[in-house]
Amino acid sequence: MSDHATAPEAVDVDAYMTQLGQAARAAATQLRRISTGPKNQALAAIAERLEQSRAALLSANREDLERGRQAGLDDALLDRLALDDARIDAMVEGLHQVAALPDPVGEIDGLHSRPSGIQVGRMRVPLGVIGIIYESRPNVTLEAASLCLKSGNACILRGGSEARASNAALATCIAQGVADAGLPAASVQVVATTDRAAVGRLIAMPEYVDVIIPRGGKSLIERISREARVPVIKHLDGICHVYVDASADLTKARAIAINAKTHRYGVCNAMETLLVDAPIAEALLPDLAKAYAEHGVELRGCPRARSIVASMVCADQADWETEYLAPVLAVRIVEGIDEAMAHIERYSSRHTEAIVTENYSLARRFMAEVDSSSVIVNASTRFADGFEYGLGAEIGISTDRLHARGPVGLEGLTSRKYVVFGDGQVRQ
Repeated sequence: MSDHATAPEAVDVDAYMTQLGQAARAAATQLRRISTGPKNQALAAIAERLEQSRAALLSANREDLERGRQAGLDDALLDRLALDDARIDAMVEGLHQVAALPDPVGEIDGLHSRPSGIQVGRMRVPLGVIGIIYESRPNVTLEAASLCLKSGNACILRGGSEARASNAALATCIAQGVADAGLPAASVQVVATTDRAAVGRLIAMPEYVDVIIPRGGKSLIERISREARVPVIKHLDGICHVYVDASADLTKARAIAINAKTHRYGVCNAMETLLVDAPIAEALLPDLAKAYAEHGVELRGCPRARSIVASMVCADQADWETEYLAPVLAVRIVEGIDEAMAHIERYSSRHTEAIVTENYSLARRFMAEVDSSSVIVNASTRFADGFEYGLGAEIGISTDRLHARGPVGLEGLTSRKYVVFGDGQVRQ
């Protein structure tokens, strides 16, 4: 940690953020020279410091929770903010898991010989300096730090003001672990000021910051996307669909449709719209409606769906465009895969879509033609997650088409450059 991170609230924000940027750029240059071993040692040292600082972390978190209650934060936000022994255990385990992952930096692939005799390939390299802006959850501080360190990137972390005491305590653990392993002090810097101007400066320093990753609500991500002068890896909405085809196994369809909606409501990979092929609607919807009622899920259906399940609320245009993040589900009956894919094309946020079908040809069409960052056949949308995909952890999910797409893990925090091996060749 740089000593710049101890800035008082009355700091000159532009000067302070410039100092952080300069220090991060210098650290990134050094990190390119550091092998896997010291990076893993840093992660292990941070985990050890967390264990040693458990009481201090919980005390700092209680301070944040009390301040949050006084500020009127709702129960869901307070839950995301809260730390306990189990969540600290999970953070420690996460650090060990990232340390155990293969290091992508330095990998060379696609090496091939050219007629000139040179060999051409591509090498994975760090992005450089990553700015991460996030809200509420203190564990993001550890996730971001660990993934950036393992992928050889310096990072500047700006957490939400509601978690400032927790993040400060975590920053201390990270600083100590980084120092224990002999890595550059500015490899991980946690912005100490809660002044909102710090965000504006962080996203407008392309000379020091190579990419911004926002994690939080839609308003935060919209602001970052609108104002950033640095490339942004992000997703805005998680309007995810499950389409149940006429050939589907109804037992599979029922399990997938229930899990995709009810496993957790406030997550970006939860299903928000269920599309049902007309020939199986009468066989599937009444049973599903009963199961959803047991979970307290409100159904909002198209006229055809409501003719089968009269208890459904009438869906309007806004329902197809809404990420509920709540026990509410839009339901539409469609005539086949083409109408289902047309609906997805119009209303999807390009996050995750699933098809339930026993028709291999339709499954292949759906995978090829649906333009989302994850396309799933015969499984729940809830699997669209870095851990479930075997990435170990993720820094976020990208619905962009360039660079990273889908869950962003270690490889998503690297780029590739061409490397050429010769033996004295000159171009003729």
